[in-house]
Amino acid sequence: MADATDHPAFDVQVVTPDGPVFQGEAHMLIVPGAAGEIGVLARHAPLVATLKAGSTRVHLGGNEILEFATGPGFFKVELDRALALVDDAVNVREIDDSRAQAQLDAARAELERVEAGESTADRWQLEQRIRHAENQLAVSGRTTG
Repeated sequence: MADATDHPAFDVQVVTPDGPVFQGEAHMLIVPGAAGEIGVLARHAPLVATLKAGSTRVHLGGNEILEFATGPGFFKVELDRALALVDDAVNVREIDDSRAQAQLDAARAELERVEAGESTADRWQLEQRIRHAENQLAVSGRTTG
């Protein structure tokens, strides 16, 4: 079976509101599409799709793969260029499981206070913090209990 390096490289960008987390050439890109994973090689047909939180993998060549825990966003492919616009991206190698678990626990506790009428924190923001922490733990291989 052929691997990603058997295919020509193409331009890939993974961008958050804070700026690009990856810009360069890749042989394959896999993103978490709303309806399932989307794999893209060079010369892929034009495409626009929505992305859900999950794992984004950039195949650089050989056995080198960069993996990011990415938030929801949008994905566009045109003319040998792929662009993933996501609300957040954390390199899997940089995920601190204990910090992500602490963020998850704190956000869940604050959400419970909101539901009990003891806090006026923004529910949507808390839900986003929970999803972000859960996604980091899921992509890094930890469960979110």
